[in-house]
Amino acid sequence: MTADPSTAPIPMLDVVAQNAPLEEGIRAAFDRVFTSGRFIMGPEVQALEEELAAYLGATHAIGVSSGTDALIVALMALDVGPGDEVITTPFTFFATGGAIARLGAEPVFVDIDDATFNLDPAKVAAARTERTKAVLPVHLFGQSCDMRALRAAAGDLPIVEDAAQALGARCCEGAVGTLGAFGCFSFFPSKNLGAFGDGGLVTTMDDALAEKARVLRVHGAKPKYFHAVVGGNFRLDALQAAILRAKLPALEGWHEGRQANAALYDRLFAEAGLPPGRLRTPARVHARHVYNQYVIRTDRRDALQAHLKERGIATAIYYPRPLHLQACFADLGYAPGDLPVAERACEEVLALPVFPELGEARVCRVAETVIAFLR
Repeated sequence: MTADPSTAPIPMLDVVAQNAPLEEGIRAAFDRVFTSGRFIMGPEVQALEEELAAYLGATHAIGVSSGTDALIVALMALDVGPGDEVITTPFTFFATGGAIARLGAEPVFVDIDDATFNLDPAKVAAARTERTKAVLPVHLFGQSCDMRALRAAAGDLPIVEDAAQALGARCCEGAVGTLGAFGCFSFFPSKNLGAFGDGGLVTTMDDALAEKARVLRVHGAKPKYFHAVVGGNFRLDALQAAILRAKLPALEGWHEGRQANAALYDRLFAEAGLPPGRLRTPARVHARHVYNQYVIRTDRRDALQAHLKERGIATAIYYPRPLHLQACFADLGYAPGDLPVAERACEEVLALPVFPELGEARVCRVAETVIAFLR
């Protein structure tokens, strides 16, 4: 018996439905790795790197073990370490700040732009000190930061782009991940291009930085068993690379599906005429948004989330607590109220389902349920 689409649960993401049309190619990729006997690095990883470099227009693409490790490799290649500061956003997944702290450096959290949730370039410029070693913006939810303004604010400091949620996003100057010293991507299963486990990518336009990243990826070995530097085990495995290669040709279609769903949400919410304090939809100000998440803001967030859950509609809060107020960063001395824009966002944001297979009927059901509650 088929469930009634008007009452069937709506998930945040349906990777089973997304992978089903690609099953033959994904199984062929698995078989190819199985019969090759090459399970770590090797030709599948190299081929994926070449394909993603071409997709992004990057000079170099370096497969690594996760999006978190991509950040660590990039920061290590820039010689970030104890005594250094890295300016970043408090409104992001923990890995952004955690990667900085893992290297013994200090994350310097500055406030965000109220419309886009991305780093406020003016706050970046004001936070620079003699100890600042890099700037680490996040292209949050699939929308590019204002890279032109951030580059001006950073001056001669290198920028490491956290593009974990933004593969395929663009701003006026090009693809994200190609606009700083490094770009860092994640292939966690919930991303727009997701593996069947962890995976990540480092991109750069700089030959020397690319070479450093490749060496750091394999414990700092060059050649094997000879170590001039201490790196780590940051290698991407061949099976994940092969699966990602099977899925990559579908990525643009998935982007288009997410964008169509987001546009329909935008239209339905605009037509509802709710006051801005009651409902705010995502701003689109920097070229191509790929909607890893569709995030609304409302002054009744928790009650709305509970209401949607009762009606079988999944949602998520990205993120309930900003990084500067996390217990592990208490020694940095931040207090509630220090970064008010980020703190307010944590109280108001709610991500709605936007995955490509969602379809018009389910988008309408979600939107109608939201609107009816907020009226």
